[in-house]
Amino acid sequence: EPSKEKEAGTTPAKDEEEVSPPSALPPEWSLGESPAGEEQDKQNANSQVSVLFVEKPQGGTVKVGENITFIAKVKAEDLLRKPTVKWFKGKWMDLASKAGKHLQLKETFERQTRMYTFEMQIIKAKENYAGNYRCEVTYKDKFDTCSFDLEVHESTGTTPSIDIRSAFKRSGEGQEDAGELDFSGLLKRREVKQQEEEPEVDVWELLKNANPSEYEKIAFQYGITDLRGMLKRLKRMRRVEKKSAAFAKILDPAYQVDKGGRVRFVVELADPKLEVKWFKNGQEIRPSTKYIFEHKGCQRIMFINNCQMTDDSEYYVTAGDEKCSTELFVREPPIMVTKQLEDTNAYCGERVELECEVSEDDANVKWFKNGEEIIPGPKSRYRIRVEGKKHILIIEGATKADSAEYSVMTTGGQSSAKLSVGLKPLKILTPLTDQTVNLGKEICLKCEISENITGKWTKNGLPVQESDRLKVVHKGRIHKLVIANALIEDEGDYVFAPDAYSVTLPAKVHVIDPPKIILDGLDADNTVTVIAGSKLRLEIPISGEPPPKAIWSRADKAIMEGSGRIRAESYPDSSTLVIDVAERDDSGVYNISLKNEAGEAHASIKIKVVDLPDPPVAPSVTEVGDDWCIMNWEPPAYDGGSPILGYFIERKKKQSSRWMRLNFDLCKETTFEPKKMIEGVAYEVRIFAVNAIGISKPSMPSKPFVPLAVTSPPTLLAVDSVTDTTVTMKWRPPDQIGAAGLDGYVLEYCFEGKSDSCMNTELIDKRRFHLFTGCRQSLRISCAVLFSGHHTDCKIVLFYPHSEPPKIRIPRHLKQTYIRRVGEAVNLVIPFQGKPRPELTWKKDGADIDKNQINIRNSETDTIIFIRKAERSHSGKYDLQVKVEKFVESASIDIQIVDRPGPPQTVKIEDVWGENVALSWTPPKDDGNAAITGYTIQKADKKSMEWFTVIEHYHRTNATITELVIGNEYYFRVFSENMCGLSEDATMTKESAVIAKDGKVYKNPVYEDFDFSEAPMFTQPLVNTYAVAGYNATLNCSVRGNPKPKITWMKNKVAIVDDPRYRMFSNQGVCTLEIRKPSPYDGGTYCCKAVNDLGTVEIECKLEVKVIYQGVNTPGQPVFLEGQQQLLHNKDF
Repeated sequence: EPSKEKEAGTTPAKDEEEVSPPSALPPEWSLGESPAGEEQDKQNANSQVSVLFVEKPQGGTVKVGENITFIAKVKAEDLLRKPTVKWFKGKWMDLASKAGKHLQLKETFERQTRMYTFEMQIIKAKENYAGNYRCEVTYKDKFDTCSFDLEVHESTGTTPSIDIRSAFKRSGEGQEDAGELDFSGLLKRREVKQQEEEPEVDVWELLKNANPSEYEKIAFQYGITDLRGMLKRLKRMRRVEKKSAAFAKILDPAYQVDKGGRVRFVVELADPKLEVKWFKNGQEIRPSTKYIFEHKGCQRIMFINNCQMTDDSEYYVTAGDEKCSTELFVREPPIMVTKQLEDTNAYCGERVELECEVSEDDANVKWFKNGEEIIPGPKSRYRIRVEGKKHILIIEGATKADSAEYSVMTTGGQSSAKLSVGLKPLKILTPLTDQTVNLGKEICLKCEISENITGKWTKNGLPVQESDRLKVVHKGRIHKLVIANALIEDEGDYVFAPDAYSVTLPAKVHVIDPPKIILDGLDADNTVTVIAGSKLRLEIPISGEPPPKAIWSRADKAIMEGSGRIRAESYPDSSTLVIDVAERDDSGVYNISLKNEAGEAHASIKIKVVDLPDPPVAPSVTEVGDDWCIMNWEPPAYDGGSPILGYFIERKKKQSSRWMRLNFDLCKETTFEPKKMIEGVAYEVRIFAVNAIGISKPSMPSKPFVPLAVTSPPTLLAVDSVTDTTVTMKWRPPDQIGAAGLDGYVLEYCFEGKSDSCMNTELIDKRRFHLFTGCRQSLRISCAVLFSGHHTDCKIVLFYPHSEPPKIRIPRHLKQTYIRRVGEAVNLVIPFQGKPRPELTWKKDGADIDKNQINIRNSETDTIIFIRKAERSHSGKYDLQVKVEKFVESASIDIQIVDRPGPPQTVKIEDVWGENVALSWTPPKDDGNAAITGYTIQKADKKSMEWFTVIEHYHRTNATITELVIGNEYYFRVFSENMCGLSEDATMTKESAVIAKDGKVYKNPVYEDFDFSEAPMFTQPLVNTYAVAGYNATLNCSVRGNPKPKITWMKNKVAIVDDPRYRMFSNQGVCTLEIRKPSPYDGGTYCCKAVNDLGTVEIECKLEVKVIYQGVNTPGQPVFLEGQQQLLHNKDF
């Protein structure tokens, strides 16, 4: 058995990792019977060729207290740097951490022999140092290991003593025995020999006789830090010291057996009559072919045949009331490879299976590829299938990268094989085809090959990059290149190259686009206006692939490219019509036609040549006055292709050559009244026509005319006396006599119902005339004043007898619209005639006049309209009706009350580029009852907000502001203007215009709103409180939450509502409950509850009310003084 133990301890580390029991066993352990062939396997394992070791450490024997050294040597000829060496005791204990008083590790290097020497020296060996040791050396991917045993024998005549205080101190704590190798052997020993020398204080005796509750105190007093190890040891000592009455010899502490072997358990009874029962993990063992029981005198024996890993457990035997236990360790035998791997050849994409067989079912087998372990997983291409003793490595879709040497390794052997993966012959089932695709359509290049492999697409020799528009599709043997919305740049030579093959599949893609004529820059009817004499360069953008050919024509006559006055010019993306000097005859419809292999396109463009209008015909003067005249004219025969906007009038004296303009605002009509001329001087006038292009040449001058003052008609023409056959008329001289003087009067009359009139042949120089009628009927009489061959009529209708038809004499300034501003006074006097006194009626816009707003005063000869303070509501048409008997006379006056306009409705910034800003606005909603004559635009820098006028009297509703400062930010506002002036307010742009510098535009980061919502939470809880009866008490807590929680107070789970004894406050999250003058009955459990949409939370506290009598605090039921309790009972009843 000792020899077996040594051989087991020298097993290499690679085999040792597969064996579960420890490599070195204490001397108390028993070994089971190994199956056949085990010794041979161990010898084969120890005989493996060393990779790095030149000299391996050998096992040795040492006595207690002596020193021993183990040496390992490594050759450094093929090593570039020092190898790494580790020393282990048992399986896992790294001795580098135990170096100290009893263990030293050294290493040296001899330069001549290039040899590394590693030494491990054990100083003053102890019994527990015995066991299996292992030395491991590693260098990059090389690894070597060696196991050896150390046996420690007791010195002659000496028994090792165990000092509990030193044994159960942990290593590394700076104690005297720091650096001990392992004290676990002390805990595994069952029998402790009688100590010859006792410590001064026997701690074991103290622990045996002490109460278990005092163990920790004793350990602390004597410096024992490994309390758990001490308790285990104490338990074992107590069990050993107790003399067994049933067993003369108990089971060994542990047994070890190889898998499939046989183990023998033996106990010896003190009384052979005792009944023995065997148990495994608490379950009684019954006799069977596996478990065999034997009786030999006082010995009771149990055999376990064909031990398996399930038999590795705890066993115990009972005899009477006593029992003894042991532990069985089953060691698994090495796994052998019974069927080796075979070299395999495969094609790319095929499924490859590498198969081997091992000696055991479901054994632990590791697979390697070129020396690296294969770890299967969900994302791995390798799968491992186990079918009993068969182990299969499966490679799905093999590639060239899978060509390698694959090996399988078990605890008892290994096998390797080579896998070669080649390419299958590739066949092209469906080649790529050339395609011609319209612009914007989908391009789909499709091919099919015989193998399911990947490939690469190239365009004009460059790799194709996938994007949202370009997709590469691979489904099995089919490969597609799909391009959505084909562009011009997608045209080219495409090639698909399968991976790992030299075959290529080419295809050409040709992208075409039907021609298009882009007329977005023209107006709705495609009209282009050009001024006569200027150059027209009409550039029309075109598109199409291949570039189309453009042809211009007019009236079926082609316009050729060249150097003529009218010519066409062609460019890749546009076609241009050029007219060097535009003439009137160039107006008309021009046609453009595009054509390429994808189609045709046609469009018509109307060119309108505008010019100055022709001069008007010479004007004619129809009427003259003292300093005025009335002139008329006809519009010009040709308006220049643009509507006539108005006319300018000039005059000059006949003897002078200097013309003077009479109007600066265009005259819209064909009649004009010049004024402020000198009476008696001859004048001439001429006309200019104006259109959008400019001013025409002047017309021919009018015939000369001389302004003369006109003699006003006689006044107060009346009937002085009437008889049956005569009428005597009288009148007053004219109020104004012109420069020609007054020659006399002519009286004209006619009888009622006749159209022929009679006139006296001689001038009347007096202001009275007797007219003989010869009959009794009505007359119509007129009086004329003659001067220098001219005459002025004054007509009157007379009724016989004593009647005069009405006549309204509207003043000249009221014949046009009478305009006044808001707030001004209106005072109009309108004379009239008629006998007897006529009836007057005023109406405004067909309705009666409100006399509370407008005052009307009438007399026999005139009527007056008076408005003290004009308002816009006073504007309108005023109708006057004068009625005498059955005769009626009517007249109308237009009154317009005007005011300042309102501001424009909206002002927008349409565009910002460079140093310019484009503005647009809408006319004001309120024009002040007068036409808008212009706008005033102002700008302001955002920093100073000081306003400066940019443009005044601007007529359009859009403008471009230029010469702005780069880097500044501007606001703009616009005023409206009419004949009353600017609007009181201005409309400002809502947003500002930033005149940005050239460069990168900074974008402000966007921050998401923070969510402040929070469920209720008490930040300060309620605390249990004592209160004094009769004094106010308060309970306080603080809560937070969003939205703000609703607070409810409860006493003993009952809500406090409308109770005058309680007052509740809540301020900034602090909740307070005030109890007014509490009594003992107010004591109890109070709860504060907070609720919002996100949750509910409650907190409680207890309130105890104390009653103070004669300075004594008494909670609960009060203590009454003598006489008080009786008084209280009297009050109750």
